[in-house]
Amino acid sequence: MVVSSSVRDDRISPNIAKWVVTSLGGQTDVEVDLIDLAEITLPDDNLLYPGGGPATEVGERIEAASAFVFVTPEYNHSYPASLKRLIDWHYTQWKLKPATIVAYGVHGGHAAIEHLRGVLAELNMVTIRRCLGLPAPWEAVDDAERFAPGEAATRALNSALKELEWWSSVLTQARTYRPFPT
Repeated sequence: MVVSSSVRDDRISPNIAKWVVTSLGGQTDVEVDLIDLAEITLPDDNLLYPGGGPATEVGERIEAASAFVFVTPEYNHSYPASLKRLIDWHYTQWKLKPATIVAYGVHGGHAAIEHLRGVLAELNMVTIRRCLGLPAPWEAVDDAERFAPGEAATRALNSALKELEWWSSVLTQARTYRPFPT
């Protein structure tokens, strides 16, 4: 699953998410589900309780996913509230699944990556070592509104996706054959 987390007007998150989806399309046996947080509605937060809340329109999709790529901007040295809300509204759906983070911002979004790692660890997710920070990605948007970064960024993404695929395989087997004690 690829999660595009910015909900602002004139955002670049969907462009970057499409780049990730296209890169994933080159891998064998990968079915990609894209969630754009600007296109979903979560229940009111007053219905949220520790460990989740009522079912959401994307809960089953998150449950079905075996790995995640979070595409996130860096806002005020962290990730956006829209992504935090998505995470908080789901609890068991994230458990023992791998994730990588593709963050972006003026300086590459590295503070967003580090803040998100701690939250994902609390949910028993495995954030892989290879995450990607994209400095000033708006400079790599072509005339057709596609995100078209340089070769180095594409290599880094492909490397992260290969690692994510490995972790997905390992953790899927673990969840199947060695369920985590509750």
